[in-house]
This record gives sequence, C-alpha cells and structure tokens, in this order.
Amino acid sequence: MNPHHPDGPPPGMSRRAWREQQAAAATAPSPASPAPATPAPATPAPLDAAPREFAPVEPPRHGPLDALLGQPAADAPRGLTILTVCTGNICRSPLAEVMLRQRLEPLGVRVHSAGTHALVGHGMPEQALELAAQAGVTSSLATAHQARYLVEPYLADADLVLTMAREHRSHAVKMMPSILRRTFTVREFARLAATLSDADARAAAEAAGSSPAERFAAVLRALNDQRGLTAAPPEDDDVVDPYRRSRDTYALSASQLTPALAEVERIVRDAIA
Repeated sequence: MNPHHPDGPPPGMSRRAWREQQAAAATAPSPASPAPATPAPATPAPLDAAPREFAPVEPPRHGPLDALLGQPAADAPRGLTILTVCTGNICRSPLAEVMLRQRLEPLGVRVHSAGTHALVGHGMPEQALELAAQAGVTSSLATAHQARYLVEPYLADADLVLTMAREHRSHAVKMMPSILRRTFTVREFARLAATLSDADARAAAEAAGSSPAERFAAVLRALNDQRGLTAAPPEDDDVVDPYRRSRDTYALSASQLTPALAEVERIVRDAIA
C-alpha cells in the first residue's frame, strides 16, 4: 500500500497505532463546540413557606388621611368618620364597612376599613360578597373594596373605631392609646348601646351642641360610662373569623355582625339627627 495514501498510516507509524489514533480523534469533543452544561435543578420552596398573599408589605405610616384613602380633601366641615378593623381586611371589616356605608353615607358619615395584617389589594371573597348582597349592599360598592393596612392616620381621624375582635381593639389602642374611649369591638358597642335609649342618646347629643363630631362624642361618653357595668363573657364581644372556612361559618359571622351594626346605625342616627 502506498504509505502516502490518505487512508494509510504516515511513514514511520504502524497501521495499529494509526488506527488507534484515528479512533481517538473521532470520539474526542470538538474544541469549538463544547458540550452544554447541565443546569442545576431549581430549589423548591419549603413546604411551610407562607402563601404569597401573606407576604409582609410595609404600610405607610404618615400623611393626610384623604391622601391615604385616595380621596380629595373637602373644604366643607367634616362629618363623622367610622373605621372598621379586622385582620386581613377582606371579610369582616369590609362587610361591616359596606353595610354601614350603604346606610349612613346619605347622612354624611364616612366609613372605611383596614386590617392589622391586611392582604393588601385583595377584594372581598365570594362568600362575603354574597352576604353583602343579602344585606342590600349594591354590587359596585362591595366589589370595589381593596384591602389596606391599618395606619395611625386612620385611627387619628376616626370618631369611632369598631374592631371585629378584642385582639384588633388591643392592636389599635397600642398603636394610638389616645383612641381608647372611642374604640370598641362592634359587639361590645352594641351591648353597651342597648343600655342607652333613643331618648337618652338624643339628650346627650343635644347637650353637646350642633357639631356632629361633638354630638357623637357626647353619646360615646355615655356609652363609656357603661363599660364594666354590663357583664358578658369576653368571647361574646368577638365576631367569628370566617376566612377560608365554610359558608356556614360565614353565615354565623354575619349573624353576629348584622345586629351589632343595627345598634351602631341607631346610635349614630340619634346623635346626628
């Protein structure tokens, strides 16, 4: 065989060595095309990681209330403001808010809500929307709700803070101790209000003058005088939390909330009529 034939070994190399060299060259990776690196597998989230909706969001702490609420400041004298508070601000406190707004906004009362650990930006769940509709709340009012954090300006501006449970009342008063005598759980307020007749409430309001805020503050003083005099089991001052629970639990929560809100409405009307 011609030693210079391309299929043969070069001069001075045995055919066996030449074959081994050719085989090694055929299996070696090309320097210009390196094998792609295998990506590392993604690390799964821990099973006990908190859901995204519970991720903490730093709430604003200062600023005009109207700016925080996204409402223009009014030049006219301010009427009453009621703040309702729960944990996530998607079930109990917004249901209380929209029910009171439906009834009291025509009287010039502003009602809004917030949560101590709000699911910021979330709306009311389907079950809560159903309860709002059953209470006569317009659909647009209920579906417009978006959860927001409880911040000091909301508390400072409110003439009445209605919390859904004792834990929320404690949270609010710790944030701003000066609001103690205008902060109640909603069922506590109703229990105290039941001791005050329409005539007594109106008499207290009339003695305070014409300002809605001053009239209502006078009625609140009468209610505060009843604190500690009307015994009740502590748990009777709470509205059960229905979040992520059955429709029966939502119905139970509403059955505790609705009559309490009726007492709130009665006292407000007596105060500012």
